[in-house]
Amino acid sequence: MTPQARILSFMPRKPAAGSLARMPQLLRQLGERVLPPLITLAILLTVWEVLCSGPTAPLPPPSRVLTDSWQIIADPFYRGQGTDQGMFWQILASLQRVAIGYSLAAVAGIALGVLLGQSQWAMRGLDPIFQVLRTVPPLAWLPLSLAAFQDGAPSAIFVIFITAIWPVIINTAAGVRNIPQDYQNVARVLRLNGFEYFGRIMLPAAAPYIFTGLRIGVGLSWLAIVAAEMLIGGVGIGFFIWDAWNSSLISDIIVALIYVGVVGFFLDRLIALAGRLITRGTATA
Repeated sequence: MTPQARILSFMPRKPAAGSLARMPQLLRQLGERVLPPLITLAILLTVWEVLCSGPTAPLPPPSRVLTDSWQIIADPFYRGQGTDQGMFWQILASLQRVAIGYSLAAVAGIALGVLLGQSQWAMRGLDPIFQVLRTVPPLAWLPLSLAAFQDGAPSAIFVIFITAIWPVIINTAAGVRNIPQDYQNVARVLRLNGFEYFGRIMLPAAAPYIFTGLRIGVGLSWLAIVAAEMLIGGVGIGFFIWDAWNSSLISDIIVALIYVGVVGFFLDRLIALAGRLITRGTATA
């Protein structure tokens, strides 16, 4: 290799023309997604700071929230005794309850939804009962579940289950009933048995509806566990909020609410991502 060639080999290569042409478009798309929420958040924080900076303001401003609650923000992995735990462990305890109750609701809800979508007799017999039960507020089930289970943890899981199951049932049944007739004709031509029809035709066709119900259900599950934990106690983000209220720690309550909102957002995004991957983009984003 000549000296000139050796020098040229160490020189940085220019990016392809196509990559340079796409850079402004990518930056513009990134700006369109990131800048609006950041600007909105900055405006809200500024308004909040101005309105709550007075000595008679009932709520603390953001600057005071950051100062008062810096310990729980800076050390989320703190481990103490009893319910004296960091935010990570509080949220983890709540997520564990949600995972159990929501998983049971997903399995049972999809099974019942398929039954209602396939059978007119099941629809006529069960739908009125389900429509009555789904209007019962989630916390109204808590005293009954405490009486049945005699323990707070399974009672909270039952409340999550009974809260999340209804949108899964309703959306799954709607998806099964709306399977195109052409798909059913193909199944008859191929002489698919019940299991083959379920796996190859029914589930793929109803999957967008199913994941819509699952997204609604996971949001309701997170709402229900926060409310239920305020009553049953123990380690969990709901009881943390209630305990902070009893101790007049308003800044801690605000920080916990921010955590609740962020975790709920990521739970919804997680189910939405799973839906897009499984349905190949046909589920709603």
